[in-house]
Amino acid sequence: MRRRLPFSPWHLFLFPVALLFALPLVQMVLTSFMPDKEINKFPPRLIPNSIDLTGYQKLLSESHILQWMLNSAIVSAISVVAHLVLCSLAGYGFARLRFPGRTIGFVAVIATIMVPIQLLMIPTYLMFSRIGIVDTLAAAFVPWLASAFGIFLMRQFFLALPAELEEAARIDGCSTFGAFWRVVLPLARPALATLAVFTVLSSWNDLVWPLIAISDDRVYTVQVGLTTFQGTRRIQWQELMAGNVMATAPLLVAFLVAQKRFIATMTFSGLKG
Repeated sequence: MRRRLPFSPWHLFLFPVALLFALPLVQMVLTSFMPDKEINKFPPRLIPNSIDLTGYQKLLSESHILQWMLNSAIVSAISVVAHLVLCSLAGYGFARLRFPGRTIGFVAVIATIMVPIQLLMIPTYLMFSRIGIVDTLAAAFVPWLASAFGIFLMRQFFLALPAELEEAARIDGCSTFGAFWRVVLPLARPALATLAVFTVLSSWNDLVWPLIAISDDRVYTVQVGLTTFQGTRRIQWQELMAGNVMATAPLLVAFLVAQKRFIATMTFSGLKG
C-alpha cells in the first residue's frame, strides 16, 4: 500500500484527526466575522453570510487589547529568557556536575511538579504583597522565571549528549563553564527552542494567577483582558471571538517557527509519548 500511495498510510488516519482538532479554531475565526444576530441564531451558523468587522473595530476602540497583548509579550519574553538561562544552567548542573545531594536535590525539584498550583496561590500572593509587586506586571512574570519541567527537559537533553565532547574541551583548556557555553549550549539549540515554545504557551495563556494578582485593567495580560467581555448575564461574542483570534495568532506563529526543533528534541531526549 505504501508503494501505491505518495505518502504514508498513517496520513489517512491523521488527516481526519487533524481536521477535527482544527475545526474549533476555524469556527472561532469565522465567528469573529459574524454579526451578533448570526452568532445568537439557532441553529448556529458555521459560515457568515457577510464579513462583519464590527467585533474587531469595537475591540480596538473600546478596550486596551493592544496594551494587553504588549503586556503578555513582555511577560512571555522575560519568561523565555529567564527559562533559557536558569533552566539550562540548573539542568547542566544536575546532568554533569558531581556534588553531594545531587540526586536528592533533583528529586526534590521534580516533586514540586506534583504540588497543585492552588496550594501556592495564597502564600505567593502574601509574599508578593510584602515585597510590593502585586498589581504590577512583575507579578505576572516572576512565577515564570524558572520551572521544574524546564530543568528536567534540559537535564534529559544534556544526559543524551556524549560526555567526550566536554572532556575534549577541557583538555584544550576550557573550564567547566567554558565547555558548557562553547560546546554544550550550541548543541542544545533544539532543546532550548522546545523550552521556549513551552514557556511562551504557558506564560501567554496563564489566566488564574494574573487574575488574582492584577486588578488594574491597564496592566492586564491578554487572557485576563478577554474575561472582561464575559458578563454574568451577557457575553460580547463578537469582541470575545475577535480577541481570541488576536491572542491565538502569535502562538501559532511561534509554534510554526519552532516545530522542527520541537520534534527533534522530543526524539533526541527520549521524551516521545
